[in-house]
Amino acid sequence: MTILLATNNPHKADELGAILAQSGGVTVLTLRDLPAGIPEPIEDGETLEANAYIKAAEIFQATGIPTIADDTGLEVEALGGAPGVYSARYAGPDATYADNCQKLLNSLAEQPNRHAKFRTVLCFTDGLRTLFAEGSVGGVILRQARGNAGFGYDPIFLPEGHNLTFAEMAPEQKNSISHRGRALVALCAAIAPILAEAELQEGHTQQWSFSADV
Repeated sequence: MTILLATNNPHKADELGAILAQSGGVTVLTLRDLPAGIPEPIEDGETLEANAYIKAAEIFQATGIPTIADDTGLEVEALGGAPGVYSARYAGPDATYADNCQKLLNSLAEQPNRHAKFRTVLCFTDGLRTLFAEGSVGGVILRQARGNAGFGYDPIFLPEGHNLTFAEMAPEQKNSISHRGRALVALCAAIAPILAEAELQEGHTQQWSFSADV
């Protein structure tokens, strides 16, 4: 079965793709593998669930390929759950990962409470079914960045029970405990019957046609 990851973010695509590829009989595509002209949907939902659904539904409509989309937020206790759904653009619409991290560190400069959690919501749709799964991981926000791997807030997030930030971990270690990894494990369990059904039905290579209309 071919599954499309609805993202142009190479870091997110690589992380999700590496986990999903462990499921037997799954071919993983991303928006980078498709013809030019298929735009990434605008994430204007007010919740992670809404944004994941918007992306999955619109990309499936444009391609006809079963699609998985995600939205992820960093929810900081002392900030009332912020940046949350606005995590990717916390420091502004054109903010870099470093900009977002620095704004968060500034916001917590006088805060003794550093507790936070990453939360990911995944949405799968194949035109017949729409399924959701969620994963989260708790930890604390450090006072300075550590590590050069990962992306987003990884350098300043220390997961509970570990001495390494996400940015200091090898990809395999991070994927085994991360919010995104946990969400994908839950989603794979939910779509396992769909994958099994598709494997039985696929006696030939599927040919996909693409449309630039979303």
